[in-house]
Formats: sequence, C-alpha cells, structure tokens
Amino acid sequence: MSEVFISEDKSLLQVDVIHQFLSEKAYWCLGIPKETVIKAIESSLCFGLFQSESKKLIGFTRVVTDGATFAWICDVFILDEYRKRGYSKLLMDFVMKKLKPMNLRRISLATKDAHSLYKKFGFNLSETPQYFMEIKNNDVYKRVKYE
Repeated sequence: MSEVFISEDKSLLQVDVIHQFLSEKAYWCLGIPKETVIKAIESSLCFGLFQSESKKLIGFTRVVTDGATFAWICDVFILDEYRKRGYSKLLMDFVMKKLKPMNLRRISLATKDAHSLYKKFGFNLSETPQYFMEIKNNDVYKRVKYE
C-alpha cells in the first residue's frame, strides 16, 4: 500500500485532526479537550497513518506502555472516508510488530465494535474478567469544565 505510510514521528501528527475525531466521533472520549489529547500524545507511543503524497493524517493509534510488562492500545481510528480499505489492519500490524520485541506480559484494549479486527492479531475476550476492575468515567469530558 504505497499510497499510505505509517510513522511514529510525533512531529508529523496533526493534532487538530486527532482532536476533532476523538472529541466528536470517538464514543469513548466525546468532548475530550485538546489539551488532554496533547498531554496523552506526549506521554504515549503514537502511530500515525498518512497519505503518501499529501502527508494528510488519515488514521491514528496510541499505546500506553511501560515498555517492559504492559501496553494498552487505545484511540485507534481511521477517518470515515478512508475506511474499508484495509488501513486498520495495516496500522494494527505495524503496532503489533513494534510491541513484539518488548516481550510484554499483557497487551490490552477495549472495543465496542471492532472485535473481528483485533481477533486477527491474537486478541480474545478475557478468560478472567472477574480479575479486572476499573473506574469508568466516559462522560467526564462532558461534565467537567476546562479552563
């Protein structure tokens, strides 16, 4: 797929595009402030999917990891007009190849509707969901005023 490329170079990321998608379309973080997106990018491994000629960002994935034992794959998206072209598989394949040498004990993610994509990369529903606990606050960005 020479019409696109993937990069870990954060200077290429188009934060406005990422913020717009996450704040307006991503069910898991609607209303997220731009400052929060910037802080999350700064503290994470990030992977941008770009059109080769224009260098327009068309997809994104963020990974929160300690680089030794654990990774959380999150904020995965392909812009609507670029879906159904195999780009999500391409991006996930790239991410998983980057994580493999870390020999992580656990790689986690959460999805409402992309189970079939992630199964292709070895993800399964947890065999021990009773061990996992969380504080879930998806609407925090809609309720908290940011100055």
